[in-house]
Amino acid sequence: MAIRQIRVQGDDVLTKVCRPVKEITPRIATLIEDMVDTMYEYDGVGLAAPQVGVLRRIAVIDVGDGPIVLVNPEVLETSGSQTGEEGCLSLPGKSGQVTRPNYAKVHAFNENMEEYEVEGEELLARALLHEIDHLDGHMYTEKVEGNLHDVNYEEEEA
Repeated sequence: MAIRQIRVQGDDVLTKVCRPVKEITPRIATLIEDMVDTMYEYDGVGLAAPQVGVLRRIAVIDVGDGPIVLVNPEVLETSGSQTGEEGCLSLPGKSGQVTRPNYAKVHAFNENMEEYEVEGEELLARALLHEIDHLDGHMYTEKVEGNLHDVNYEEEEA
């Protein structure tokens, strides 16, 4: 397990469409573990493989209920609407208003290539759709309403 370098906006890898995963090889298994560790190291809610320079359809998410591994995810259904602040580990220190569906249902495979579906509302829906956008070569900055602004994520003292 290792912390991987996060690619930042402007890196060509973030504009490319990722290839599907055919099987979980030892290398892919290590990538998934590294992605989870990297997401936690940088206090992210999600991380997609191209953000660590790998053009494979893999993303990891944790909105507070433990990590969700998405291999070859496909959006099945969305509904509703929500507008809120969105940021990205590939554009540190910036945030912007983005409108996305309030509900998302996604078909994917887990780290053992077992098929499953995940449904989410609000933050989970936003995270699912944000990470799947990365797999298709898109960043949230394409959807920002208005301007990006600086954010400071320093820990608040208790």
